[in-house]
Amino acid sequence: MIPHEYIEEVVRRNEIADVVGNYVQLKRKGRLYGGLCPFHSEKTPSFYVYPETQSFYCFGCGAGGDVITFIKKINNIDYEDAVTRLAGRAGRPEPEEDDRGGRMRSRVLAINKDAARWFYACLNSSTEEAKQARAYWRRRGLDDKTIVRFGLGYAPDDFRSTYQHLKDKGYTDAELLESGLVKRSEKGNLYNIFHRRVMTPIFDLRGNIIAFGGRVLDDSKPKYINSPETLVYKKSKTVFALQLAKKSTSRRYVLCEGYMDVISMQQAGIDTAVCACGTALTPDQVRLISEYADEVVLSYDSDEAGQKATARSLELFRDSPVKVSVLQIPGAKDPDEYIKKYGAERFRALLDGTGNALEFRIGQVRKKYDLVQDKDRLDYVREVVRLLADRNSPTEREVYAGRLAEETNISKTAIMAQLEEEVKKSSYRRRAEKQKQLLHSGPADTIRVPYQAGGQKALAVASAEQMLVAAMLREPSFVPLAMQRLDPAALILPDMRQAAEAIFRCQREGAAVTLANVGALVPENTLTELSRLAAQYSEVNPTEKDVQLYLDRIAQSTPKSSSANKMTDEELARYLQSLKDRKQGTPRDGG
Repeated sequence: MIPHEYIEEVVRRNEIADVVGNYVQLKRKGRLYGGLCPFHSEKTPSFYVYPETQSFYCFGCGAGGDVITFIKKINNIDYEDAVTRLAGRAGRPEPEEDDRGGRMRSRVLAINKDAARWFYACLNSSTEEAKQARAYWRRRGLDDKTIVRFGLGYAPDDFRSTYQHLKDKGYTDAELLESGLVKRSEKGNLYNIFHRRVMTPIFDLRGNIIAFGGRVLDDSKPKYINSPETLVYKKSKTVFALQLAKKSTSRRYVLCEGYMDVISMQQAGIDTAVCACGTALTPDQVRLISEYADEVVLSYDSDEAGQKATARSLELFRDSPVKVSVLQIPGAKDPDEYIKKYGAERFRALLDGTGNALEFRIGQVRKKYDLVQDKDRLDYVREVVRLLADRNSPTEREVYAGRLAEETNISKTAIMAQLEEEVKKSSYRRRAEKQKQLLHSGPADTIRVPYQAGGQKALAVASAEQMLVAAMLREPSFVPLAMQRLDPAALILPDMRQAAEAIFRCQREGAAVTLANVGALVPENTLTELSRLAAQYSEVNPTEKDVQLYLDRIAQSTPKSSSANKMTDEELARYLQSLKDRKQGTPRDGG
């Protein structure tokens, strides 16, 4: 655990409104700030920053937390890295990692670094297999400078040399297993997972080697093997070569399908080429790329799998703030092949002529229909109209309706009339969905776990628990009073129980009762709930009398709470639903 004194100082030096303001355009609204949420797409601001509690909360998607949580979510990094980043922003040295997880994390990073050096040395050795590995990289068109820049290497054709080399460096079997570079056989022996493969290291944003990708020299299967997820590697949150691309002055990124495409582009001078780690792009990777890019060019293979990946990626980028375009690659199956055939200059010219995302979507729809057939033409128009109606600007609708009319020989007037009707339907669907979400945003729906006995009183008790915790976070002077009268184990809401225990622990250890210190001691979902409460009660100034009232209400339920705490979450959830049904007059089965 990072010492709470260190966390306090880092948070104190990073005013949340200032930090969030670097990512979100905030407007002052009384005592708080509002803006468009960076974690989901919206046109009406539902994202707020609360300076008094140093917290943020989005009423649209439910994202919430303190300044550390914000940096963690916006950058797709872990808690320790978020603290370190904020410490660097404030000019503080990094905290000492004194916990077992931190020490193991450091050891795994060290193992990966030594392994990369070993693979590079093996590539440049005098063995016959090393010559074949060097010849492979040469066939792929890579020069010595690129091989060094990306740390490319070779894993020897055996099951023990890498393991033995790292053992000789002083690493234990437990550490090597944690790194993912070795596995244990059914007989109990440890062996290398990479052998007779050219090796590509994967770096994080800070330049640490966190994983490897290995490819066979021929066409044997499996062609590719990647490191498993470890303490330092989460593939869904990692973007290959982003540590290089982020140094570029360009804000136009090229998103490729594989490592080789990226390396080939980077060698050709396209220094913002990146690709997703894993088999498919993820929302976390989209958010990470969107932090650095204003525009993203999708440059996937021209085969069917590549086109499907393009369509999926367009949907993922739909809610991001970046402009997205699609690269069509004529005369080659992928960027690597195109650059080899036609050269880097011609590829850069190709990038400058990329088509937009809407054109790609319409092109994909066009492939499904034979426009000679009247039925196909009508179905084609109907599908494209639905596409145009979905969140595109009036100007785009006007332009593409004209093109659609020319393509299908149907009057633009008829297409515009159909489009106008579809726009109304689309708007209605979005409003209906928003209304549906609002129906489930009331206080009763935020109470996740109920109380077994006491009928409707259970909801009131749960509400009192939430208001008590919110009051303690807003005014820590109430904490000693609560500690005198309250046993956190008696609380019926698990997240409030965790919060109260964390608050009391901070008080006993002399740490400030802040969302940051409490958040370091509770699960992320509990921290999000605390952020919601801070937002919900931001205009409430509780008094000691209010706190006494909350404690009285909780105390009245204590004799019955022990039985509730023995129930499973499923049993309690069923009970809460029965309370809500009775409150709303819903008939019981057989009623």
